[in-house]
Amino acid sequence: MTLDKILSISGKPGLFKIVAQTRTGAVVESLIDKKRLTVGVHSNVSILSEIAIYTLTEEVPLREVLSKIEAKEKGEKTSISHKDGKDVLEEYFFNVLPDYDEDRVYVSDIKKVVQWYNTLQANDLLSTLKEETTSDEEE
Repeated sequence: MTLDKILSISGKPGLFKIVAQTRTGAVVESLIDKKRLTVGVHSNVSILSEIAIYTLTEEVPLREVLSKIEAKEKGEKTSISHKDGKDVLEEYFFNVLPDYDEDRVYVSDIKKVVQWYNTLQANDLLSTLKEETTSDEEE
């Protein structure tokens, strides 16, 4: 599974994987509690492979940011929680991505990235990051 099949749905906690496409949207399964739900075309859905983080020079794909966190944490769960304070989260993210744009990347964005990383790690989906990087290099 790649990040193309993993979604964030506005108003719903956690991440979801696409189980099936329907005529009016998709059936998704929560990575937290494995419950399935139908998402309509009018829902605000973000596909993780299309998300990028602003830096001072460019936009870095979320896949690369998650890979940097994985390298920093040696494939384990992050050393911080997404519920930690603003200063702790900003310092951690600065260590992962030193040139992130502090004016356009908010603490709420950092919280999401840390929470998403922990969710992907708990569901053993970080290997998809390596698969995507390898397929990108081959093209």
